[in-house]
This record gives sequence, C-alpha cells and structure tokens, in this order.
Amino acid sequence: MLKITHFCRLLLTTLLSLSCTSIANAEPTTKLTVLVNGIRHQKGEICLRVYASEKGFPMSDTSEVQSGCTKITGSSLRKDFYGLKPGNYAVAVVDDQNGNKKLDTDFFGIPKEGFGISNNPTVSITTGTPKFSKSSFSMAKTTTINIVMKYSLDP
Repeated sequence: MLKITHFCRLLLTTLLSLSCTSIANAEPTTKLTVLVNGIRHQKGEICLRVYASEKGFPMSDTSEVQSGCTKITGSSLRKDFYGLKPGNYAVAVVDDQNGNKKLDTDFFGIPKEGFGISNNPTVSITTGTPKFSKSSFSMAKTTTINIVMKYSLDP
C-alpha cells in the first residue's frame, strides 16, 4: 500500500511539473482592440471581421481569421480579439440592423447599412471597395485601431 501511495505522489508531481512547463513556454498572447465610433442606431449589433489577406476582404464572411458581433449600447463600442500572429491585418465592420451578419447592399452594390473599414479609407463610387493594402495595419503584441462608421458613400 505504501508503494502505491508513493507512486501516485510521484505521478502527480510529474504531471504538475509538465503542466507548469507548458504554461511557461506558451507564446505571448496578442491583443487587437477595435474601437468603433459614430454608431447612429441603438438597436441591432455591430459585426466585425478580421482579415489576414486580401482574400475575401472586405465582404466575405468565410475568409476572415476572427470575427464577432457586439450588441449596440451607445454611439461607440470596443471589441477585443486575441491570439493573432504577427503580420498585417484589416478589419471590416457592419452595423447589422437586421441580424443577418452581413452588409446589405442595393442593386448597384451601394451599402444599405452602416459600415467601416480599418484606416478609414475613402469609399465612393469613384474609389470603389477599399483594397486590403490600403486598409491593413501591422499587428504588434498590443494594437488598437479606431474605425469611424459610415452610413453613406463618401462624396
């Protein structure tokens, strides 16, 4: 009986030390904070998508690396994303009033809901949809970006 107890203690000590080692060697967590300002509505939610490349940016809802929606409670909000690897990213934001988690557009492709893009590029009929290269930013360990909502195209 004494040998079994000693073996259990040894096994428990070994497992505990292994779990502490893996925690100590874990990669540092990155944090992207997105601040969204200029929200006009007090209903619905703001949906954000983080893209790591131009693939699907800014309209696709399947090519983002992280995404999330937050209930609107005021004219601004904050959403944090964790665990992004160092590199360039861009963020697309939608003021989703009807709950379908995408930007609704009219027949001509003009947005019917509020939207925002990282780096706040000009979005007009002339400039078209913003490119990833104009909207991207470099991700550091802790990065904060500000996005201003638009409810119409720029002149």
